[in-house]
Amino acid sequence: MLKKRELFDCQVLFELMTHPEVFPFVRHKAHSYEELLFMTKQTIEAEERNELISRTILDEWGSPIGTISLYDIESHAGFLGTWLGKPYHGKGYNKLAKDAFFNEAFYELGIETIFMRIKKENIRSKRAAEKLPYIIHANESRKAVYDQINADGIIYDIYEIPKDLYSLHVLREGTLIEDTSHLKEA
Repeated sequence: MLKKRELFDCQVLFELMTHPEVFPFVRHKAHSYEELLFMTKQTIEAEERNELISRTILDEWGSPIGTISLYDIESHAGFLGTWLGKPYHGKGYNKLAKDAFFNEAFYELGIETIFMRIKKENIRSKRAAEKLPYIIHANESRKAVYDQINADGIIYDIYEIPKDLYSLHVLREGTLIEDTSHLKEA
């Protein structure tokens, strides 16, 4: 389901990323295959420095279909960025990827809070986020963070996923992914 980022996956990921229904919502946009190669190399190096966590999302055949990352990690918290290629929308991959990623981030890598900033116009992502039983709409409760990400104009809603609320969900649902063999080394 997830593996560490590799340069080898860039060609497929670039083709998926540039779809007009995906590209506007990708945090780090690459306008060429070469640019994505460069950005992926920087991402791999930043992860080695513990500045972020980034994984390639795979389908059931091991093909790359998107990415999920935690950026701007500070004080055991960071901002989530996820995108899936258009052919994989609405097929359950987003939930599976988030479950695997959250389990790794919270229980293996020491993350305590995951924030999601979603453009107010991105109705698809907002609906998907609001379906998660462990998420908090945090425009008011995290006002300082909300103001910071909207310093240049109010374009984002902010959501918070605290480790304790996610853990309660995992205990209720029994969805902890204990086997981390799904991660492949680069």
